[in-house]
Amino acid sequence: MSDPEHKLDFIREAVKEDMAAGTYDKVVTRFPPEPNGYLGIHHAKPICLNFGLAEDFGGSCNLRFDDTDPTKESMEFVEAIQEDIRWLGFTWGELCFASDYFEQLYDYAVALIQKGSAYVCDLSADEIRQHRGTLTEPGSNSPNRDRSPEESLDLFARMKAGEFPDGSRTLRAKIDMASPNLNMRDPVMYRILRAEHYRRGNEWCIYPTYDFTHGQSDSIEHVSHSLCDVNFEDHRPLYEWYIRELGIFPSRQIEFARFNLTYCVVGKRHLRPLVEKGTVTGWDDPRLPSLRGLRRRGIPPEAIRAFMKRVGITKRETTIEYELFEFYVREHLNKVAPRVMGVLNPLKVIITNYPEGDEETFDAVNNPEDESAGTRPVPFSREIYIERDDFMEDPPKKFRRLSPGVEVRLRAACYITCTDLVKDDDGTVTELHCTWDPESRGGSSPDGRRIQGTIHWVSAKHALPVEVRLYDRLFSDPNPGAADDPTTVLNPDSLTVLPTAYVEPSLKDVEPGYSCQFERLGYFCVDADSTSDKLVFNRTVTLRDTWARMQKGR
Repeated sequence: MSDPEHKLDFIREAVKEDMAAGTYDKVVTRFPPEPNGYLGIHHAKPICLNFGLAEDFGGSCNLRFDDTDPTKESMEFVEAIQEDIRWLGFTWGELCFASDYFEQLYDYAVALIQKGSAYVCDLSADEIRQHRGTLTEPGSNSPNRDRSPEESLDLFARMKAGEFPDGSRTLRAKIDMASPNLNMRDPVMYRILRAEHYRRGNEWCIYPTYDFTHGQSDSIEHVSHSLCDVNFEDHRPLYEWYIRELGIFPSRQIEFARFNLTYCVVGKRHLRPLVEKGTVTGWDDPRLPSLRGLRRRGIPPEAIRAFMKRVGITKRETTIEYELFEFYVREHLNKVAPRVMGVLNPLKVIITNYPEGDEETFDAVNNPEDESAGTRPVPFSREIYIERDDFMEDPPKKFRRLSPGVEVRLRAACYITCTDLVKDDDGTVTELHCTWDPESRGGSSPDGRRIQGTIHWVSAKHALPVEVRLYDRLFSDPNPGAADDPTTVLNPDSLTVLPTAYVEPSLKDVEPGYSCQFERLGYFCVDADSTSDKLVFNRTVTLRDTWARMQKGR
């Protein structure tokens, strides 16, 4: 294992015991999504667990698409899921599809019929539910439960040949209609469904159920440890029953609990209406908890992996504060993101004693957390932009930025003092006049005088106009899933678009996906909507948790 001294979670303890006992020759896991949608942050936990476990024990992890419902699945989702897993930093051992096992699964079903452990049932879906019973009352047998294997084999072959209408017959396992576990009450193994499969076309008109497909697919692939959501704990006896009845490779199912993230919903039934109604721009909208949305927002995959490690593996469902997730995002970006200067809400400053037409450059540190990142030249000229919030005409006592008669430091450049201001007819300040101290080049003065504050800036002559999208949480309620309609707790300030902000010219040729820190403002990422004429930046996360402070102030 990669970290033998690290305390093992209960799953790794179980795997360690299995390997020590010689139960399996090799650890093989799998991540088995159904290709009927895009992955969300909740999928990152089983991805990290399955791939991480295999790596820890020197094994391999398969990527298997459990594609047995042709009405919802498509190659679009297959390709998107592969892309997201690669982005997270994982490589699978084998790329597998349950649909490749249809012939083998059919043969397994035939073997169970021959053994007297399965039968063809004529009840409709509603009638099967009525016969199933309740948690306190046993179910009742299907009138077809005692069909001979020969008759069921004939009917099953005719089901496969397409002789019967959809939903008219099913193949059911013959187990125990009085079992306290409802999953063991003669579960359906196959149903008749005429729908074109995205990979198999119209070859099949009967499709295996998830419960019958999943365990047998694990066995076919010699998966040693099948790690499942805790919701499948009640399905484990059925998983093991199929293995015993068929006498196939004994994969072991182990369950773990999912986690919830505050201010998020991950279910497609809640998110799909937001996409379809245009509340968000698509499944890659940076406000969504989809992996595609997080990627577009600039969330680094390393931060997601670190967060999942912190969430850990538990047997009980937990709710994690969104602020903790943002902490891991900031922690990683602080180490790797280049620093640049950008002004979101610009206010022009004219340095009246700086020679007209002159310009020069100052060296700015690219990343104070990484000495090897070096420095970059930042151009300076007579006219600059500063952040409007960095000036107040009549500031409170503890204001440490620019105001009339006050001297501040321009980051990496020099000292300036505000001498005058210009207002429009509404009284809004439109321009500042300042003087600079040439002896303070580089951001310090030989006389060692103390300066109240340091602000960022960009040279107006050299600035690049950009669009900036300030993203925040999509929901204002920490538990939006509890609402009857989550759209009633949407955050009205989840997106603010600033059509004209300015950044330093070093960013001219950056590509979509490039991440950086706008000094004093936050972390930003270049969006795919960028063009050669204008860059678009998405705010990934603020420098500090401003949301928590806002909530405390309410």
